[in-house]
Amino acid sequence: MTTYYPDLADVVRRQADALPEVYGDVDFSGVPYRFTTDPDVESALPAWVGGRSRYLSDARIVELMTTSTMLGDVVADRYAALAADHSVSELISMLRTACREGIDAVEDAPSELASFLEAMETTPDWIDLDLVAEGARLSRVPSALLSPFITRGAFIATFTNLYAALPMVMTGALTGKRAARRVNETTSFFAVTTLPGALDRDGAGFEAAAMVRLMHSMVRYNALRRSGTWDVDTYGIPIPQLDQAPAGLMGAFILAQRALRQGRSEFTRAERATVEFHRYRCFLLGLPEELVPATPRGVVDVFTGRAALLRAGFDDSCASLVSSTMNAYLRSGHTAFDRAAESVERSYSKIAFMIAFCQGNRRAAARMGVEIAAADFARIAGTAPFIVGRLAAAQYAARIPFLAPHVDRYATRMVERRLADYGKPEFRTDHTEYAVAH
Repeated sequence: MTTYYPDLADVVRRQADALPEVYGDVDFSGVPYRFTTDPDVESALPAWVGGRSRYLSDARIVELMTTSTMLGDVVADRYAALAADHSVSELISMLRTACREGIDAVEDAPSELASFLEAMETTPDWIDLDLVAEGARLSRVPSALLSPFITRGAFIATFTNLYAALPMVMTGALTGKRAARRVNETTSFFAVTTLPGALDRDGAGFEAAAMVRLMHSMVRYNALRRSGTWDVDTYGIPIPQLDQAPAGLMGAFILAQRALRQGRSEFTRAERATVEFHRYRCFLLGLPEELVPATPRGVVDVFTGRAALLRAGFDDSCASLVSSTMNAYLRSGHTAFDRAAESVERSYSKIAFMIAFCQGNRRAAARMGVEIAAADFARIAGTAPFIVGRLAAAQYAARIPFLAPHVDRYATRMVERRLADYGKPEFRTDHTEYAVAH
């Protein structure tokens, strides 16, 4: 029974009819094993965080999580399904051309491509584009000066749970040399979207969102239709929209936690702009309004509620993903400076991972594939005054009208420099290299 989110539940149910070649065999009335409301079953929400019982007893949260666990992305999946008759390279090329020059520039453009882009172009009434532009500006400074040191650690969050990580395990996309490519693609996406005008229809961020969305759909299509081994009863839909919410809402979640700690039920104007920027980016990736709330309590409930209802699971494949991602060399050059900068960034990511997922316990981090040495602490101690001091100074100067434009130009240049370091994203997946699912 759908009491609180009937429209969302209807979208989920209609997936089989809308795209039978992908979802025709899926029973959307079932609840996958990954989802649990049993208080005696360990969940992905760490015990030290607490508060799980509140989510288990909240019928609204339980229904939202149950429903969105089975939510794919039909409009993008329909375009990905053209892989039955087109190469992945062709699909990517047509999408890039349509993003840059318009759908009319694509010869014999398939209707599925037109529908895909139309869905992204049609901004819903729950998004305020004026706030989005302001939020992107406010996000440029941390994107330029802080994100490079924590993105890898945050990126690994998905891999700490077997049920969410399995699609990446299958694709092999985060093992060996491909780990660096995938991390840089993700990092590039989050960075480029903060640039001025990047999320406009003809902007680089809009195109990056379309490419990320296609990549997710390709993984979903290949897992369900080509691998022959995906277990829906256990794992639900591959890369459901629910599993994209944590990465998309990470910045909003931090602001929401702070607001709630301060006893506020609403965001400030600046916070609201930043949150709106995150919400719009999530919309471009295909997430529905229900998964991208606009209030502090709503954001925390989605972020934490997902973990509270996701069954815990960590095995050797997860440890391998964590380890290979943490050890991947991300910079494009190999000069002495590049190697030193890489070591510093990796140390910050290790410590961020230990704090976020292991309650500061080095041994627990090591068991999950992240070895932290004394040298990591030394690197942070030696660089933190500069990194933190520069960030604080830039954020302070950005609030002074006379200095704000100069700070913004500086942040923009830094983001562009970071993008050059990350290299050109490919956004592709090869189904012939998929491993057997668990």
